[in-house]
Amino acid sequence: MTIRKQAISEKLIHLLNESVIPFDAKKESGYPVLADLIGDARIVLLGEASHGTLEFYQTRMALSQYLIQKKGFQAIAIEGNWTSVYPIHRYCQGQGRAEDAIKTLMHFKRFPAWMWCNRAMLPFIQQLRHYNEHCTHPSDKVSFYGLDLYCLHESAQAVIDYLQQYNPIAAKKATERYACFDHAHTDPELYSYLTEKCLRKSCLHEVTLQLLETYRILYQNLNLEMDLSEKEKQFYITQNARVVKNAEQYYRAMFEPYHVTWNIRDQHMADTLHNILSHVETLTNKPAKIIIWAHNSHVGDARATEMTERKEINLGQLVKERFNMNSFSLGFSTAIGTVTAARGWNGRTEYKSINPPIQGSYEWFFHQLKEKNFLLNLRKEDALTHLLQSPQLQRAIGVVYRPETERLSHYYFSHLPYQFDALIHFDKTHALKPLNHQIQYPTEELPETYPEGY
Repeated sequence: MTIRKQAISEKLIHLLNESVIPFDAKKESGYPVLADLIGDARIVLLGEASHGTLEFYQTRMALSQYLIQKKGFQAIAIEGNWTSVYPIHRYCQGQGRAEDAIKTLMHFKRFPAWMWCNRAMLPFIQQLRHYNEHCTHPSDKVSFYGLDLYCLHESAQAVIDYLQQYNPIAAKKATERYACFDHAHTDPELYSYLTEKCLRKSCLHEVTLQLLETYRILYQNLNLEMDLSEKEKQFYITQNARVVKNAEQYYRAMFEPYHVTWNIRDQHMADTLHNILSHVETLTNKPAKIIIWAHNSHVGDARATEMTERKEINLGQLVKERFNMNSFSLGFSTAIGTVTAARGWNGRTEYKSINPPIQGSYEWFFHQLKEKNFLLNLRKEDALTHLLQSPQLQRAIGVVYRPETERLSHYYFSHLPYQFDALIHFDKTHALKPLNHQIQYPTEELPETYPEGY
């Protein structure tokens, strides 16, 4: 390290020591400070630096509970498949038996099941159900939705099942249209290969027609006196039809450059968020306030990272562009400890030690500080923020962790103050514990975070 770089590093560490706010996730005293930073934002994006760190999940849950109780947030949307997350929504809304919480989480069966089928999620959804039970009006209950699109076949079947109840003729037509995928034998990768090589035609026409037909049927059945449960059911089915269309586009593009599928996925998540906002406002007749849980690489603004050089956009960027000051993004980081991850796709769930951070990375600077767990306000315009604007390496661990190729696999450059509005750092963290170590991951569809795990 040159003398100049060393001087800058020492100054940065000094300013960080003076500026960070001690944060104890187990004490409620830290959450009012965060709530003040969030202010009147209607969309709060809560990140994570890995998909397998307990402290990230616990803090997001505690902050979400605080925002629901103190600031009137009405919904949580997570980086999870639409159809797999929906049973959580139904459970939290009071449907089924209270003792079925574990069964509800078991809908996450494909790799990486531990992302949501874990021990931290169990008490949280039980508490959310208990909270909803005490709401004075059904429209005041907190909703819980998934943002992702990897459930093509489940969503298609959900559309067919719904239409079968109300319009058997339309259900038969939907079955015929979605049968376009049958030649791929439920394997999206095979579907991508066959369409890429022009061995079979794409299903774009069929899924688009079915989406429009679903809109038409639901519009015809629209009733201003419709109860909340029927409105919710129609929203669920409409979104399933959207998932099928967007998933078809995603899988058809798999052999194109990586940024194409990444952008399709995050554009879908942003559009799903917009649909959830509209739906919640329809139910409650007031501006919607929603919390998002996803990886840092999704909730931080892509324009502040090297992602933009790869032509990648993300959910955080799209939210900032669409909602500007009505949103707030919170990133997370860690330096050492353990993490739940796999060696490769569909691999065995492991507790892995995290390598010490690379010198010069944001995590390395944070690791040098006197305060080990802290909140950093990135909206302040001061000397510290100015120094942090210089690009530094930042670590991102997905569902796969390869410590032997740490720099190549898990670091990218970012401008932290432009990426997040605030950041929480836990210097030493612990691995997230799956709810069931014996879960067998089926392989009918591609891993749900293919190919980067974020």
